[in-house]
Amino acid sequence: MNRKLQLLIAFLIFISCHQKDINDSTSEHINSRFISAVDISSFPEISNSNLSFYDLEGNQSDFLSILKKNGINTIRLRLWINPSNGHSGFNEVKQFSNTLKTHGFNTWLALHYSNTWADPSHQETPIEWEGTSFAQLKDSVYNYTEKIVTELQPHYIQIGNEINAGFLHPYGHISNEFQQFKELMDTAITAVRTNTDDTKIILHYAGIEGSDGFYNQVSVLDYDIIGLSYYPIWHEKSLNNLKIKMQYLSDTHNKKIIIAETAYPFTLEWNDWTNNIVGLEEQLILPQYPATAEGQKNFIKEIKTLTKELENGLGFCYWGAELIAWKGNQSTDASPWENQALFDFNNKALPVLREFQSE
Repeated sequence: MNRKLQLLIAFLIFISCHQKDINDSTSEHINSRFISAVDISSFPEISNSNLSFYDLEGNQSDFLSILKKNGINTIRLRLWINPSNGHSGFNEVKQFSNTLKTHGFNTWLALHYSNTWADPSHQETPIEWEGTSFAQLKDSVYNYTEKIVTELQPHYIQIGNEINAGFLHPYGHISNEFQQFKELMDTAITAVRTNTDDTKIILHYAGIEGSDGFYNQVSVLDYDIIGLSYYPIWHEKSLNNLKIKMQYLSDTHNKKIIIAETAYPFTLEWNDWTNNIVGLEEQLILPQYPATAEGQKNFIKEIKTLTKELENGLGFCYWGAELIAWKGNQSTDASPWENQALFDFNNKALPVLREFQSE
């Protein structure tokens, strides 16, 4: 072997090892740093309205740039199998995921395994998968999950959304059909593990009550992160109890833990004629957190603080950050979340955005 060839081989080995070190370091950084996330699943639809957004100083700016500038490092998106209008479907989410990655965001996909909203009361099997054998259903789950992992390459993936009662009902009801629930979950998890070493798996439960029993049941599954939804309107009004429960769950199961969904209003007023979900003082945590810009900011500050104080606290995600009244103030079918968005009724960034700085 001549000298030039030896040098070339040595150089290529060095480059290969160096690149591996970079990739390993990047992967470790992605999966260990504090997650400051927002769910903006409806933004592709909202962006079609060509609305203007303004930063904290009142300057018109790009929506994603405002988020990035204020420390948000991860974007969560829901994924439906065959939605009626195409929004939150595979093609839209794939395109938006690519856009987010070019902006430097990590991506977190919430797989609903449904054509529409999945939550503790609704876990509807998509019509395309109904009437098949259980073996065929597992094949569909595997192939669908594999496609998402290989083509979208998310940093984090939820197997199901708020799966308190399981998913893909009636096949995967956690109480009535636990063995089938386990097999369906194992199938999806295997599709992730087989196709990537980097994507972290989240199991997502809504609320505090009953969470210990749920995570005891799913301890037989191979996952990485405990995810909880926490909304004061539905899940108690004690942030101290939330912290105690998070500490207990992460210690008991030796898992990282994250608040997968939370939000809080900056006002009880409205900006369109769509009924808001939170509109009464009795739905708030008072007097600590009134429905004001400062109250919203202080609520998220406390959410961030309590999560950081946990030994295995990984971060938090604000749900509906983008859900302004995008169809105009006369709309009756736009946003029931307009008073909990991270932008005010003039589409100006709210002070709460400052709390997403993780350092």
